[in-house]
Amino acid sequence: MIDEILSLVKAHEKWRGSQCLNLIPSENIMSPTARSLLSSDLGHRYTSKDSFYTGTYFLDEIEAFGEKLAKEVFKAETADLRPLSGHIADLIFVSCFAKPGDTIMCVAEEDGGYPGLSVEGLPSLLQLNLVHFPFSKERMNIMVDEAAEAIKRTKPKLVIFGASCILFPHPVQELAHIACDSGAHVGFDGSHVLGLIAGGQFQDPLREGAQALFGSTHKSFFGPQGGIILADEEHGNTMKSKIFPRFVDNAHWNRIAALTLALAEMKMFGEAYARQVVRNSKALAKALHDFGLPVRCSSLGFTESHQVVMDFGNMEENSRVAEKLEQVNIIVDRMIRLGTCEVTRRGMKEAEMETIAEFIKRIVIDGEDPESVKGEVIRFCSSFQEICFCFKT
Repeated sequence: MIDEILSLVKAHEKWRGSQCLNLIPSENIMSPTARSLLSSDLGHRYTSKDSFYTGTYFLDEIEAFGEKLAKEVFKAETADLRPLSGHIADLIFVSCFAKPGDTIMCVAEEDGGYPGLSVEGLPSLLQLNLVHFPFSKERMNIMVDEAAEAIKRTKPKLVIFGASCILFPHPVQELAHIACDSGAHVGFDGSHVLGLIAGGQFQDPLREGAQALFGSTHKSFFGPQGGIILADEEHGNTMKSKIFPRFVDNAHWNRIAALTLALAEMKMFGEAYARQVVRNSKALAKALHDFGLPVRCSSLGFTESHQVVMDFGNMEENSRVAEKLEQVNIIVDRMIRLGTCEVTRRGMKEAEMETIAEFIKRIVIDGEDPESVKGEVIRFCSSFQEICFCFKT
């Protein structure tokens, strides 16, 4: 039994860890040192804000250090590393500032919005009314004038920017003051773009009028899977006071240690990392477009984020393309969002994006033999096994 379990993990590590081009934008890779902290003794231990447990000196210091780094990296008045996922971070924000019967506004799922904020997600759980931002599918962004009118008309209690499919900065600065004047709390779900925000290469929601920034720590941000909340003092303290015991009991302190180290790496290397991620996205998009592949938003420069989106007409066709790419060890999701986070952290730059685009073209357009292309992909990946933008130990 043990051999079977270990062999499955080993097989996965070899395949996805060293032989694949991992282009899923909701994934990234940690540095070896950060990853090692997940297997530390911290994973066996408890601490809590009410000091119920003894033996917590070092755990408490790590958490305080992590919060300090987070506040510095994101220029936030408060930070909390306890949310176990981006979804839990969303839940905390929504639950703390809306009550049953209130209305929230966000990007619709069909426009790339987060499914957890869709009608079947948190709104139904918390008995909230849901309205959506007017959205331009052509420009892949919120329509500012129409959204301003919608906010004034519907008077939502929460206005949440951010999305799962996000190519360009959202108009927080243009709409936040209108939302606040209408009585709303303004949040930004930065799950996908948190690493770009930290690196100063996307937008700065907390300076643009958002009162809270929250989300996942493992997408464009290169930490362990988990969540984080950054906020102004008023909103941050409200959420801090309610996280335990309502939303999180044991916050998994091995994860918080790994996140703390990732925050230190982001403070030191984040600007260069985020800049290269965006450069790589633009280079990949242009190369794909030049090969005749259907890349979204060509008239707008394709992307300003870690994502490139291709559209083959419908989900069935997109799925067919994703499955063909998987045959040659190019891993994408079925929406054909291509993410450049992990390949950037492995040291790839613009020239490598052109190579990746050519691999994709040879399978999707030229219909080459998958086994031949797969061998080339594996050899290509073998040259990029060292993790960059991290401390060398």
